[in-house]
Amino acid sequence: MQVFHGSYTEIDAIDLSKCQSNKDFGRGFYVTKFKKQAEEWAEIIGKVNNTVGVVTEFTFYEIAFAEESLKVLRFSEYGNDWFDFIILNRNQETTEQKHNYDIIEGPVADDKVQRRINRYLEGEISREEFFEQLTKHPEPSHQICFCTVNSLRMLKKKNYKAIINIEDISEIIVGKLIADFNIDEQTATDKFFSSKTFSKLSDNESKLFEKDWNEIYNMLLIELNL
Repeated sequence: MQVFHGSYTEIDAIDLSKCQSNKDFGRGFYVTKFKKQAEEWAEIIGKVNNTVGVVTEFTFYEIAFAEESLKVLRFSEYGNDWFDFIILNRNQETTEQKHNYDIIEGPVADDKVQRRINRYLEGEISREEFFEQLTKHPEPSHQICFCTVNSLRMLKKKNYKAIINIEDISEIIVGKLIADFNIDEQTATDKFFSSKTFSKLSDNESKLFEKDWNEIYNMLLIELNL
């Protein structure tokens, strides 16, 4: 699936620590399958930053929805479960993540929807009235939130090219970490995908992917002081 991210600058690397909290699905990197939606957001955020907005295109590997190592939550439409989850994450009493999902997909609570949510929270309308107003003026929207480093391996920037499959190298190295240090898959995955070694491996210009995986693995061990 081709997906898009609207921002004030082109995205070359994703740093989840810089992502805002208290958004629809919590802290994470957001994309949409609707290019127009990304363009509209890019225009808004561009004006805020006194620049021209940019849309970055990615390929999302939908196999992620069936990947056992990923915890996924999907909302096919606006509904009570989606509504409760949005309210949970937009609660600004704390900036801590309110869930432990890797990837979340569903409709967007844009400015119009958010105003209706605020009216509900302030007791001005009931839950039933909220959904009645929402269905009167339905607007197609879509977003996928990548909440963990592990989930980001399912997202690749468009036109990224490599001589060999970096995902295969990554799988070998994660498996080697698990075997050598007796750690669980999640810990091993997080260690590798958050490392400088992986960032260099993902950089086509570095040519690191041309090296033997053992050499890359040894670089990682030195970096992590293992």
